[in-house]
Amino acid sequence: MSPRSHLDYDESDVRVRPGRRGSRPRTKDRPAHEDAVLGTVVGVDRGRYTTMISGRRVIAMRARELGRKGIVVGDDVALVGDTSGGVGTLARIVRVEPRRTLLRRTADDVDPVERVIVANAQQLVVVSALANPEPRPRLIDRALVAAYDAGMQTLLVLTKADLADPADFLATYAPLDLAYAVIGQDPDGSLTGLEAVHDLLSGTVSVLVGHSGVGKSTLVNALVPDAERATGHVNDVTGRGRHTSTSAVALALPSGGWVIDTPGVRSFGLAHVDPARIVSHFPDLEPGTQDCPRGCTHDEPECGLDAWVESGRAGPSGPARLDSLRRLLRARSGVAST
Repeated sequence: MSPRSHLDYDESDVRVRPGRRGSRPRTKDRPAHEDAVLGTVVGVDRGRYTTMISGRRVIAMRARELGRKGIVVGDDVALVGDTSGGVGTLARIVRVEPRRTLLRRTADDVDPVERVIVANAQQLVVVSALANPEPRPRLIDRALVAAYDAGMQTLLVLTKADLADPADFLATYAPLDLAYAVIGQDPDGSLTGLEAVHDLLSGTVSVLVGHSGVGKSTLVNALVPDAERATGHVNDVTGRGRHTSTSAVALALPSGGWVIDTPGVRSFGLAHVDPARIVSHFPDLEPGTQDCPRGCTHDEPECGLDAWVESGRAGPSGPARLDSLRRLLRARSGVAST
């Protein structure tokens, strides 16, 4: 009897051993997870995600089907599995819902890698000390640009007002018409000015950003008494603060809303921001760009914005608004004064 050719075999001749890897046909279809429940990520720690679902904390892991998709604090996510929040339970995040806002930064202005700080925040709170360490206007400008680009509201909180008068610093930012609050410290260690901060944060999802040592964690502990965020000190030699927060965390405010504390930053690159989009945040000035030469940086002698402002078509605050715009554009290009 001659041996059979491979052409003589059909599917009935193939035996599949149950349980062997690869015996189940692969499919590109993914489960719809129609029974998934929605939650919000409030903390990330070494591959585990703390989420809030209807007021209870649920620990979750990333599902394999998400691949390399990033999950950050503030993300709205869909979860399956054990979402009871009981001790030792673990749910799975199977989907990240569309983000409403996304606050990002890069290491510098040429770095192609974006660092996502937080998702779905409504308000960026830039925290700066008035002394010890000294204010860094350039970093503040960059953070504001990122907030404008993300479509977020902005708030400036100045700390350590007991060490320096805030008047001169606030005058620098007067053209931006920023909402602001000033925090000081009494001799007994209690903070002053908290009522204004409470009012400005109440009912919103706010993310705090600032370089190390400005008092972010101290402020958070005062706003959320059970937060227990670690606080540090400023190096007397370098004038820099020590990183005490190692990851972002969202905390519920007693008055309603959420505050997200983030690790201190020492750079805020804007490589992801198109300078042309910055101008769009100044609707009283943007029409004047029609008379600008091709490739205008809006900070040169031929810029059409000077004539637009001088004509009065930008309104009485035109000169101050133009100064503000150019200061932000310089921050994007990395030539702003420090």
